[in-house]
Amino acid sequence: MKVGCIGLGDIAQKAYLPVLTSLADTELHVQTRSPATLAKVAGAHHIPAARAHADLDSLLAQGLDAAFVHAPTAVHPEIVTRLLEAGVPTYVDKPLAYELAESERLVELAQERGVSLTVGFNRRLAPGYAQCADHPRELILMQKNRVGLPEDPRTLVLDDFIHVVDTLRFLAPGPIEHTVVRARIRAGLMEHVVLQLSGDGFTAIGTMNRLNGSTEEILEVSGQDTKRQVLNLADVVDHKGQPTLRRRGDWVPVARQRGIEQCVLAFLDAVRAHTTLSARDALATHELCERIVRESLEQAS
Repeated sequence: MKVGCIGLGDIAQKAYLPVLTSLADTELHVQTRSPATLAKVAGAHHIPAARAHADLDSLLAQGLDAAFVHAPTAVHPEIVTRLLEAGVPTYVDKPLAYELAESERLVELAQERGVSLTVGFNRRLAPGYAQCADHPRELILMQKNRVGLPEDPRTLVLDDFIHVVDTLRFLAPGPIEHTVVRARIRAGLMEHVVLQLSGDGFTAIGTMNRLNGSTEEILEVSGQDTKRQVLNLADVVDHKGQPTLRRRGDWVPVARQRGIEQCVLAFLDAVRAHTTLSARDALATHELCERIVRESLEQAS
């Protein structure tokens, strides 16, 4: 398979390239507009010069079987449109776009062309979080916090809080009937945001505090007098009378711990099997994010 990786920034270098370069049955091509980054990444991973591309036209000329998009969010619509129009199955980092209309357009385009489009919500396949889907989930609590990082509301929600939104949707044990949004925005910057989703017999609450004192991610699911807690996607604590800690293995790669390796392999397996993947469910997460942005700004006005 000829696989393209577009955008060679931090997330691509730390998470995706270690997986993609380890696959024996793929011919990896990389593309970025930065000559220095292109040379650095190609050299570090022993990628031949013929497979290192400075522009998208050169990459598309290779006849790709699949592509991974890790470029900045602002250019996702342009790049994903080119790939879908070329018939290339596409995996894109969340979000599809900052604006809901653009995300809807891309999902419609993929459907019209019959081309796979997948959004990288890796937490759905992270082992600790995937195991929570098998646990009683009458109450779901998730925190994803950072230090000293208030941000533009749309950027914060679509680039970061979207992980919390999608995880709550993924773990909700039934249809969501009620949605409540609360946020604090000062001087145009979002400091914290809280999302509450509820349905028949369950409540799911997600929070993000950008003035938290430490960077952390904590997920808890509980019900039927038991609780499972996942700390920073690594340690799993089961509470049933007394806590039992399960740590990730010392040699477990970060990409596997965070579900990224599983996402890559599942996407490429679908491409090999000629299975068309839809981004419709991912679009529902984008729609909820748009509601969070809108209601947060209304509260601040």
